[in-house]
Amino acid sequence: MIVVGSTNPAKLEPVRLVFAEVFPGLEIRGVDVPSGVREQPMGYEETVLGAENRARAALAQPGASWGLGLEAGVEFNAHGSWLFNIAVLLRADGRRGMARGGSVLLPPAVGERLREGQELGLVMDNLVGQRDTKKGSGAVGILTLSRIERVEFWRHTIELALPPFLRPELYPQ
Repeated sequence: MIVVGSTNPAKLEPVRLVFAEVFPGLEIRGVDVPSGVREQPMGYEETVLGAENRARAALAQPGASWGLGLEAGVEFNAHGSWLFNIAVLLRADGRRGMARGGSVLLPPAVGERLREGQELGLVMDNLVGQRDTKKGSGAVGILTLSRIERVEFWRHTIELALPPFLRPELYPQ
């Protein structure tokens, strides 16, 4: 069984899609586990740590043979603020996969609010006058007019974490 360190439908659905194709028949369950980092992780290292913590806590659940941690982070550079995804996939035999997915440039007003310590989901909810956008299309869906939905954004990242499991001869433990 693969346990995902989240109960968010926008994170669980891409896991179901990917694993149904790659490892069919594997049960998938989401659990609410702490990330151990800020509600809105800032920077690559904090985001990786949050995903790692979620993956470890998921793998520690009864019956888990895989643990998956998914964490969305924000980083700032000279061009603005960027949303990106990290996936950490752990298997009970010690094999590990990890990926950083695509990035999207956030609007300047959103970046300012994130610098003040606000969480992206709430900022986006306020921006578009909706609730729980992070459980649906998410920031990426809102910004791309649904050309890329949050499920697709996560699916891409999860797929990129699979090579150590798909080509283990190339990734020694």
